[in-house]
Amino acid sequence: MGAIIFWGIIRTAILIPVLWLLYGVIEYRYWWWLVILSIYGVIIYPATIQYRLFKEENDELINNTLCSSCRYFDKSAIICLKYDEHPTLKYLPCEGLDWELKEYDYEEEKY
Repeated sequence: MGAIIFWGIIRTAILIPVLWLLYGVIEYRYWWWLVILSIYGVIIYPATIQYRLFKEENDELINNTLCSSCRYFDKSAIICLKYDEHPTLKYLPCEGLDWELKEYDYEEEKY
């Protein structure tokens, strides 16, 4: 997940100077359309594709492993917070010894 944000920042850092240079070349009314389309095409759209691929690659790990039901598992980063390691389908950081069930918070559920 951090790679998505990292590359989004890199693309933004490259896009801003390019758009700044094009400001003097393109008419002002067309420049705004170029800015909007380039932000979507260079920053937002690739980030959504990367996020979708991240979710597809880790879907089985998030839904069908012992780690996914543990209280130390962070599904947004696919990491065991207790051991600060990334579990895989074949590797559990604690080998199941320190597994603790997530507690269900009944106060969050409102009808």
